[in-house]
Amino acid sequence: MRQTSQTADDNTAEWRKTACILCECNCGLEIQTDGRNLTKIRGDKQHPGSAGYTCEKPLRLDKYQSGAHRIDTPLRRTADGTYEPIDWDTALDEIAAKLAGVRDAHGGESVFFYGGGGQGNHLGGAYGRALYHAVGGRYMSNALAQEKTGESWVDSQLYGNHTTGDFEHSEVAIFVGKNPWQSHGIAQARPVLREIARDPNRTMIVIDPRVSETAALADYHLQVKPGTDAWCVSAIAATLVQENLYNAGWLAEHATGVEPVLRALREVDISANAHRCGLDEALIRTVARRIAAAKSVATYEDLGVQQSPNSTLVAYLNKMLWILTGNFAKPGGVHIHSWMFPLAGRWHAIPKEAGVGSAQRARREIATVAMRYGATPARRLIAATARRGAISQKAAGLTASATLDVFFDAVAVPIARTIADKLSMADSPSRTPVSGARILNGLIPCDSIADEILTDHPDRLRAMWIDSSNPAHSLAESARFVAAMRSLELSVVVDVAMTETARQADYVLPAASQFEKYEASLFTLHFPHNSFQVRAPLMAPLPGTRPEPEIYGAVIDRLGVVEPRLLEELAAAARVSREAFALALFSTLKARPELAGLTPYLLYRTLGASLPEGEAALALAWGFALLCVISQPDAVARAGFTGSGFGQAEELFAAMRAHPEGVMFSDDRYEDAWRYIQHADGKIHAAIPELLDELRAVCAVDPDYTSTEFPFTLSAGERRAFTANVIIRNPDWRRRDREGALRIAVADAERLALSTGDRVRVVTESGSATTSVEVSEMMQAGHISLPNGMGVAYPGADAVVGVALNTLTSTLRRDKFFGSPWHKNVPARIEVLAAPVKED
Repeated sequence: MRQTSQTADDNTAEWRKTACILCECNCGLEIQTDGRNLTKIRGDKQHPGSAGYTCEKPLRLDKYQSGAHRIDTPLRRTADGTYEPIDWDTALDEIAAKLAGVRDAHGGESVFFYGGGGQGNHLGGAYGRALYHAVGGRYMSNALAQEKTGESWVDSQLYGNHTTGDFEHSEVAIFVGKNPWQSHGIAQARPVLREIARDPNRTMIVIDPRVSETAALADYHLQVKPGTDAWCVSAIAATLVQENLYNAGWLAEHATGVEPVLRALREVDISANAHRCGLDEALIRTVARRIAAAKSVATYEDLGVQQSPNSTLVAYLNKMLWILTGNFAKPGGVHIHSWMFPLAGRWHAIPKEAGVGSAQRARREIATVAMRYGATPARRLIAATARRGAISQKAAGLTASATLDVFFDAVAVPIARTIADKLSMADSPSRTPVSGARILNGLIPCDSIADEILTDHPDRLRAMWIDSSNPAHSLAESARFVAAMRSLELSVVVDVAMTETARQADYVLPAASQFEKYEASLFTLHFPHNSFQVRAPLMAPLPGTRPEPEIYGAVIDRLGVVEPRLLEELAAAARVSREAFALALFSTLKARPELAGLTPYLLYRTLGASLPEGEAALALAWGFALLCVISQPDAVARAGFTGSGFGQAEELFAAMRAHPEGVMFSDDRYEDAWRYIQHADGKIHAAIPELLDELRAVCAVDPDYTSTEFPFTLSAGERRAFTANVIIRNPDWRRRDREGALRIAVADAERLALSTGDRVRVVTESGSATTSVEVSEMMQAGHISLPNGMGVAYPGADAVVGVALNTLTSTLRRDKFFGSPWHKNVPARIEVLAAPVKED
């Protein structure tokens, strides 16, 4: 039975299906509600990915849903810096007028967009892309741009797509700067880790300066000095080459550019690199031999290296471990996976195995001409027919269905590619206008944002729209970002709470929570089975708030970038049938490709109006289903959706709506991973000259990140059992480690005469903060850590709890290629604070 939304007055013991919103796994949940509160929460055993698994973190999600942090009216900054409530129409009218003013005066490229959805809030973020295109935006960013861009660029060079490891079946699992026990990232992470650890025929290898929960389970823990991962991973890869442990036959068949890689790795001094990263050479060689001997190897890197020195180079070397040993497209290896819609890289269509015949090629040519020149007459004919009554509508629907049957396979791919490439910013600039920072997947490096604003450059950014994100808290050197934000001509924040970023905005628009609207997550990163979950609202939006699709639709309405007649005609086609709508939409976008970036808005305002009341946001899910079956028809068919052409997309969309626990939308065979490679020759392109040069340069120096003034290395943002992303603002969410103590090694604590619970001041080049101490055997000497998710304001709290990490970080310490901040490698010192004097 399908879920339906419930009102705020409902009081039910029924278990309702939804998902966790605290990490990329988005595990399935079942929740009981009492009014607006989430009273009981458990894992959903019917979820196709998590199968009932959940960690302890989502069990207290009511602290996100309910509490004093929620805002319920639009707010406008006044001249004295305070905020006044205003009505929605006033807010939307003023914002649209000011956006248009900035656009007209300086060009749409001067309007910058940040965020777009947050964890598991991806329908709202996708609708935001339409506003980006409505104003003519060219620059945006989000959290991925301070984490994943280096790895994503390496992927694009090697094979053109994103990869995932088959850890459930891998003989050797390698985690580089990754602690899945706490940060997850793989389905059912803790059971999978336990299974690997207890199987004598399997091996877990962890590269991490801390004895993390995952490292404690590992067969081999390479406890490197902080920031020295590049020397460690290059030594392992070099051992594979210098001891002739690589799979030469496999490489000859499946890769190009191998010899420059082998040559560079033969030059690596393994002994010197082992010394530089603080490891025994024998351990490195033993690990390399175990990798080479395994039938299957999978690797996973994460923030521990992605926010540390040499992050782009480490991503490349990490992938060499499985490429050199031929661990691609086989059980337990690494694979390129399907997408509902790609979050990284270009949209990629996999042709049907049946191939394209001469008749289909002829239909493609005819249909292309017909759709380009017949778009407006056909759309208007359908609209006119829709007004003539049921019999005419039925005839029009049958005609549209027959037309789609003939032409869908012939024209679907090029039209879908136009839409997907525009929404994924495939045509974005390669450099930022002021500082010349590299842009990947349309994303400006986060540490470059302030550089693009705090300048008198004529092409500087002048307005900012921020969606479901808190960059004033989460980006390096918070004070500088705040200064940049306050210097803009216009800033707008859409969020559920008055965040640190919202407190700097000109306008704050209150959003419905993730449990008060239809939602979905695009973090579908699994192989060979991939799943997708549409989440129905558990209750109506908090009065005064609005879902993001409604907000974006209203602003775009006011900008007037789409003529009303076009919307009326598409809406009329949707009333006839979805076949008629698809035909009208396809022909419109073929004739007017400049509208492709507005597709989410077109869907919401037209198809959305034809869906059952309250479900308009699912119009975009229909669009995702359509793009998915166009790009991966065979994989979708193997998942059980066996219809032909458009009918296959309708089957998938119907299943999304009918199965609140989620659906498996693709089923790949291991050999299918080769078809996802985007290089024309279907091979892995192993050599990246820029990074091979960087390897030589890195191996010629000794790592040196601390000084006499700052002798410690601070890792800012450690994932712990009782920390999460900053949508959790209520400090009562944490049952332990409420303040987020500074973890310090036993030896350092003894030297400084510190005990757990003592207070210290942590000082960096950028700032200082006071915190309590936890003496921990996890840490090695000279390495300290503070957790993520702390240091946010909460109404009614006496003070901000924990350290706001980015008062301590710097925008100057970043990756040389894509600007990823070195949050996990911040030089620091510890100042011991005198214990308070006890009164008699």
